[in-house]
Amino acid sequence: MSSFCKFKIGQTVTNSEIIAEFKCGNMGGMRRSKATNSLIIISDHTKGLYEDKWIGDVLHYTGMGKSGDQDLNFMQNKTLAESDTNGVEVHLFEVLVPTEYIYRGLVTLADKPYQEIQKGEDGVPRKVWMFPLKLKSTSQAIPEETFKKYIKEKEKVAEKLSFTELKNRAEQNESDKVSKRKVSSNVYIRDPFIAEYAKRRANGICDLCDQQAPFTTKEGKPYLECHHIEWLSEGGSDTIENTVALCPNCHRKMHVLNLPSDKEKLRIKAKRR
Repeated sequence: MSSFCKFKIGQTVTNSEIIAEFKCGNMGGMRRSKATNSLIIISDHTKGLYEDKWIGDVLHYTGMGKSGDQDLNFMQNKTLAESDTNGVEVHLFEVLVPTEYIYRGLVTLADKPYQEIQKGEDGVPRKVWMFPLKLKSTSQAIPEETFKKYIKEKEKVAEKLSFTELKNRAEQNESDKVSKRKVSSNVYIRDPFIAEYAKRRANGICDLCDQQAPFTTKEGKPYLECHHIEWLSEGGSDTIENTVALCPNCHRKMHVLNLPSDKEKLRIKAKRR
């Protein structure tokens, strides 16, 4: 981290705080500040035009220019392309939830900028410049809840598109390079004895649909999954009376719908056995 920046890596800040800290403009994904000799990069995953991707610990960031072929010598594209030699510090912020800017720290070019084809704001394919940026600090995991919220919002946007719009967006986002992120989460430690007891108690029959397990394992055991009627994430207990065994389909149903009538049926079964 540079000597003047007070943000901690992983800290979530507002746009106003970024402006105050770096003395930069209030808009755009690439903001040059001569006052602090820095370039602020905003990788905003909540907006539709660009889809920056992480490949390992390297962010492949799309340059400036919303329509037409991008120019490597245009404004901050040039600043970023020459950042290894021009003395300008490059600071990265990432947006997964609108208005929440996560400070990722200083970045450097991991390789030379390269070109690829993307659709512009006008929907016309054009050449864009991609900047492979690597964090100077160690790789950072994003909170699981933040990541889930981000994916959920993307799904909502996709669901509202017409079939033609969806096809165009899917074609625009196609890439041989698959994005991968490290996600951190709090893990609930489920007691293996309680889980195994629930499966044995079910005797190969799903506690919800009352059907035989859909298949057997390589060891010849009926495949069922342990489920907590009151989710552990919502304060449920890891007890015999709160644990049942479900087929994969019913298990997914409970996590998607979690219907009160199904929960009551499972509670009755868990108490009887």
